Formats: sequence, C-alpha cells, structure tokens
Amino acid sequence: MTIPADPATLEYATNRVADHFMFGIYFDLSRYLIAAGVLTVLLLVFRGFAEIRRIQVGRRANRADYQREILSSMRTVVVYAVVTLAILVGRETGVILLKLQNATAWTIAWQVVLMVLAHDAWFYWAHRAMHSKRLFRATHLHHHKSRTPTPWTAYSFTMTEAVIEVAFVPVFLFVTSQLGIAYAGYAILIFIWHQMIRNVMAHAGSELFPAGWVDNPWTDWIATTTHHDLHHSSGHNFGFYFTWWDRWMGTEHPRYREAFREVTTRQRGAQPVAEPAE
Repeated sequence: MTIPADPATLEYATNRVADHFMFGIYFDLSRYLIAAGVLTVLLLVFRGFAEIRRIQVGRRANRADYQREILSSMRTVVVYAVVTLAILVGRETGVILLKLQNATAWTIAWQVVLMVLAHDAWFYWAHRAMHSKRLFRATHLHHHKSRTPTPWTAYSFTMTEAVIEVAFVPVFLFVTSQLGIAYAGYAILIFIWHQMIRNVMAHAGSELFPAGWVDNPWTDWIATTTHHDLHHSSGHNFGFYFTWWDRWMGTEHPRYREAFREVTTRQRGAQPVAEPAE
C-alpha cells in the first residue's frame, strides 16, 4: 500500500526546500541572462548609436572582463537563490506576508513604488558603506574591476556584496509584514524585473537616455547610464534609480551633467572628448 507524503516528514521538507532553491536558481539566472543578453544584442544591432553614445573614450572591456563578470555572476545567482528560498520559507511559516493571489492594480502600483523608493535608499547607503576603507576590498573591489562596465557587470559581485545587495528584499518584506502589509506577488515580480533592467542599463557603457534628460526638471532626478558609469571611474554617484541621495549628500559627480550633455549631443563622425577625471 502506498502511503501519501506527510508534510511533517523530513523527506517532504527536504524536497520542498530543494524545489524552492531550484526555482530561485532558474528565476535569477533567467533574469540575468535575459536582461543582459537582450541589451547586448541591442547594442550590437544598433552599433552606430552605441558607438556615438559611448561614455568612456579609449577604454573597452576585453574578453577577460567578460569572463570574470559572467563567472562571478553565477556565484551571485546562487546567493540570490538562497535568499529566494529564505523568502519562500518565510512565507510558509508566516514570518513574511506574501499574497500570491490577484491584487488590484492600485495595490500593485503603490507597493512597487514603495519598494523602489526603499531600495534606492538601501542601495545608496550600503553602496557608500562598501566604499569605506574598511569594507571596500572585501566587498566592492571585485565589482570595480569592471572599470569599463558592460551589461554583464550587473551581477559581478563578491559573495559578501551579493548578500548585502539581495538582503534588501527579505528585510523589506519582514518589516512590512510586521506592519501588517501583505505584499502582492505581482508587485515583487515587477520590482525585481525593474531592478534588473535598470541594473543592466546602468552598466550599458553607452548612454541610453535621450538628450536633454538632465536639463528637464521632470526627468533629471532619474539616474542615467552616464550617472553610474562615472561611478565606475570616480568616487562619486552612489545612487541607483534616482539622483536624490547624491544631491542631498553632496556625492554627485561635479561634471555629471556636462558629461551627459557631451555624450548625447555628439554628431556622427565627431571626435568625443575624454571622460571627466575623478
């Protein structure tokens, strides 16, 4: 006689953990490969545009850079999968309130906005902390080996940095759960994809935003590719989605807008000027 699976058995629990972990691997690897791969293809298809808009002049990523970025990104995927596992286990145990059922469009919208704003603050302060003398070598130096970023730089972290980066999600969900807020699955999904897409855009190496972006009060608070690219070649611009924190804290590159204007107003065949010094 076949005995049905008992949720209380160790075998059942082990299988559930394994299923959650493999889901995390598949999901995070897919996000990385799709986002970085699609942007890479677009930059190759629109090579003329990408070359005119190239931010760093006279410096390009080489094969060793790409190999390092992709290999270290596989390590990041594993770390992210472990955290995804922790979130799903937290949901099953009731520590994290996560609703996978349908939610209203309004609920999804405000939850995405709240999560993006909170993550931008988390990223800025964690990023600045990792640039301190005590932490930089152990946490963030590996990412800065990509002095000329590529879309594949997005996940190129040490294990320690990967933990710091991804810890935001379970911490945020735990805090909101303690406040009685049950987050919608669709809101988290949209946030995660938004984060990944903005990440590869920030590391594109060529400016993707239209000319005039930094001079329009309706858009200048949204960080551009140049904004983060300058971070890789200087000690400025620690923000991710927005420029607010860098402005408030006085850490924005003094020539950020000048550099953006130069990149986005080049004419085909014109000789670009060198990127701003530190």
